Amino acid sequence: MARNNNFDVIIIGSGPGGYVAAVRAAQLGLHVACIEKESRLGGVCLNVGCIPSKALLDSSEYFHLAKEHFADHGIKTGRVTLDLDAMMARKEKVVQELTENVKKLLEGNKVEIIHGKGRLVAADQVTIESDSTASKKKQTATLTAKAIILATGSEAVPLPGLKFDGQKIISSTEALKLDTLPKHLGIVGGGYIGLELGSVWLRLGAKVSLFEMLPKIATGLDGQVGRKLQNVLKRQGFKFFLNSEVTEANVSEKNIQVTLKTKKKNEKITCDRLLVSVGRRPLTRGLGLAEVGVETNSETGHINIDASYRTNISSIYAIGDLVAGPMLAHKASAEGIAAAECIAAQPGEVNYDAIPSVIYTWPEVASVGLTEEQVKEREIPYCVGTYPFTGAGRARCMGETEGFVKMISHAKSDRLLGVHIIGARAAEMIAECVLAIEMNASSEDLARTVHGHPTFAEALQEAAMAIRKCSIYAS
Repeated sequence: MARNNNFDVIIIGSGPGGYVAAVRAAQLGLHVACIEKESRLGGVCLNVGCIPSKALLDSSEYFHLAKEHFADHGIKTGRVTLDLDAMMARKEKVVQELTENVKKLLEGNKVEIIHGKGRLVAADQVTIESDSTASKKKQTATLTAKAIILATGSEAVPLPGLKFDGQKIISSTEALKLDTLPKHLGIVGGGYIGLELGSVWLRLGAKVSLFEMLPKIATGLDGQVGRKLQNVLKRQGFKFFLNSEVTEANVSEKNIQVTLKTKKKNEKITCDRLLVSVGRRPLTRGLGLAEVGVETNSETGHINIDASYRTNISSIYAIGDLVAGPMLAHKASAEGIAAAECIAAQPGEVNYDAIPSVIYTWPEVASVGLTEEQVKEREIPYCVGTYPFTGAGRARCMGETEGFVKMISHAKSDRLLGVHIIGARAAEMIAECVLAIEMNASSEDLARTVHGHPTFAEALQEAAMAIRKCSIYAS
């Protein structure tokens, strides 16, 4: 429990939004407490989200490369076998190390870490309920602060008739720690979570079927990029059932029989695990929002905030997955910094036009800014430049020529409006494009920037040069 009960800022939640907000507030000279209900810091992202999923994605990619592509490079390995226990142990080690780093970061900035369930009881008060190891009873304390930041993140959304049981019908949390390789993994939802986790288990040898109500996967992507991703994943072995609604799942001891409703017929498919990944919702249960009068969106459950991340209660702020916008760890971190700065009476803001998004399939997909569909909808005159990785020397050397760069600029001003990449190392390449959009750069700025050779990033320069053919002659 806390050494004292009075703080400048109390933060409920220690995920990428919460712990970053805590550090920034401490750097600004504020006395900060960070409350976390779990035994480990880091929130969903570090413990059961971004980090463990990427660790498994990398491990499964190495496994796939060893089986399918090492021979292309003259590397003979013999029979490649899977040690799933060792793979999971490595993943857990990565998570453990990073959560420990978060603890050291907070302690190094003199943030008081309090484990327990935080709940609002007044505009300036939070109660903490924690377990007492000695008495095995609940202990409760009340803390007071001038400002409170809510950063409790989100949780997986269940579907009617597909209740999570943690064994057969699972969320992403269970999909990250399976102790056996599924023979047939069914996935409900064609978003990035389903695609990434499907990629992990597909590479390791599972059959993967994905069920999506809409006519395409990854609906937020630029259409051209989304179509390419779907085709690539289909070639890899994904079986897509689009325009298909899962209406029922009958669970037996051995498997799950899934009933699909399509426009033409109903179909039954049998799998041994069913991952439901249809989205996430703000985790506000138990926060005491209604009791203190914090307003939320009645349709989405998001907490309503102003430009300073302040709720309708002037001393209470909210960030990350609790508020509207993409549910991304780096978006939460940016908002955490901005909220802390606003509390300290400094200018704090986030440029939502320059937030990257990444899907860590292989090839990777990364984007920032507007899609071509969005530009058309807004009736903005635009130019497009594309360049395939088949033309990039470094991609040829690595044997990673799948994909392309797509760049969109304003036809009159040449200002960059959006960049979309599908290909190896897209997740790293997008950072240059985020900076370009943040700085209001033009395609000419990027085209005239000298890029190292041979690199994947040269494709960005080539795409920018391709735009010039349009924008130079635009009327």
